[in-house]
Amino acid sequence: MFTGIIETQGIITQITDLGGKRWTIACNFASELRVDESVAHNGTCLTVVAQNEETFSVEIIEESFRKTALGNFNIGDAINLERALQYNGRLDGHFVQGHVDCTGTIIGIEKEETSIQFTLSFPIEKRKYLIPVGSVTIDGISLTVAKLTENSFTVALIPHTLQKTTAGNWHIGQTVNLEFDMLGKYVVGALDLKSI
Repeated sequence: MFTGIIETQGIITQITDLGGKRWTIACNFASELRVDESVAHNGTCLTVVAQNEETFSVEIIEESFRKTALGNFNIGDAINLERALQYNGRLDGHFVQGHVDCTGTIIGIEKEETSIQFTLSFPIEKRKYLIPVGSVTIDGISLTVAKLTENSFTVALIPHTLQKTTAGNWHIGQTVNLEFDMLGKYVVGALDLKSI
C-alpha cells in the first residue's frame, strides 16, 4: 500500500532482457531496502529482488508491460519512487495500491502563474472511477481532479511537485500510468453487483 507521495526519483542504470526485464535503479534509499520489499515505480508496485548500497533491482513481467507505460523507459531515465506505507506514519496522499488500472495520454499543458495544468485523455470505460476533486494517481503521484469531461480530466501541479517528481518533464503525447481511487473502485464494484 502506498500514498502517492513520491519520496525520490531514481535513475535506471541497467536493463537486462529476461523475456520481461530486470531493471537496476540508483536511488538515495537503496541501502535501506531489503529483498522482497515493495516499491512503487511511476505508480507500479514492483518487488525488490536484489540491492546494495547504491542500487536495487526489480523484475518486470510481460503482464506489467502490457498494462503500464513502463515499456517506454531506457537506461538513464528518471522514475518516481515511493516505498510502501508504514502504518504508524501519516497518510498525506490517498490509498494507492500500486496496481495500474490503465494508461492515459497527456493532451494539454497550460502554464499558469503559480502552477501547471495537465489535461489527460483516458479510456472512456474508466470514467466511472473519477469525480471532480477526487483523487487519481498519475505515474505514482497522488493528485486531485480539477476538471472532468467525458473522456479527459485535468490536474494542477504546484512547483514543488514539478521539481520533486518526473512531472516536470511531462509533454504532450506522453503516455502515463493511471490508478484510480481504490475506495471509489470498491463502491462502483458494489453498485455493479447490485445491478446483476
